[in-house]
Amino acid sequence: MSETLFIADLHLRPEAPTLVTRLHTVLERAQKARALYILGDLLDYWVGDDQPLHDSLRPAFEALKTLADSGVPLYLQHGNRDFLLGEKIAARFGFTLIPEYQRIELDGHPILLCHGDSLCTDDAAYQAMRAQFRHPAFQAEFLAKLLPERLAIATALRERSRQESSLKAQDIMDVNSDAVRATLDAQGCHHLIHGHTHRPALHRLTPPHALRAVLGDWEDAASLISHREGQLHLERIDESGTHIIDQAPLAHQPT
Repeated sequence: MSETLFIADLHLRPEAPTLVTRLHTVLERAQKARALYILGDLLDYWVGDDQPLHDSLRPAFEALKTLADSGVPLYLQHGNRDFLLGEKIAARFGFTLIPEYQRIELDGHPILLCHGDSLCTDDAAYQAMRAQFRHPAFQAEFLAKLLPERLAIATALRERSRQESSLKAQDIMDVNSDAVRATLDAQGCHHLIHGHTHRPALHRLTPPHALRAVLGDWEDAASLISHREGQLHLERIDESGTHIIDQAPLAHQPT
């Protein structure tokens, strides 16, 4: 069975070793995959390629490098936590970095891949912060700071994000349906796969035969989307095994 695999929002960090264990389980399966796409937030934070990789995370990155060296294409898209991951670390561990919006084809069907945070347009405060953080001048200024200062800023921002998220209405942190439709139209796609919202689901869109597939986070179990035999399968992988949450066929949009 040949399949293409998609994951996102692992948020790998030293204080959560079970995340590395879950990744190893998925990478064992990925050895026979056509490709593995990581759609952002592989790491809980990354402040530049001079950041030392914690010893507890090294086995995960070495396993990813082994997968890439075996011939399985390994693609990485930036998330809102690891957007400063650069070409240096990507080359070291066998990733191919892909842009914010990546169009691929699966069995002839155009699929759009993105992290998903750019679609949460109802959260105006977040979008303003995102625009600031993604600006090249801001990034250059930030990367010019000493590593300890950058790490301290990242820690403070993580805590601020937790506090602010707890105060926001849940719907404001989800994607905006008009933004989804406009983005799909602009990219010439009918199907979308993304993460970020931590709300795993396969959404059937209007008009018919279009899908928005959402990956979950990895806090309680691994979340994965597989494309095989013409269908997308949303899966949850935990200690008891692999569970199919939902599945839907890919179909061309009727003209």
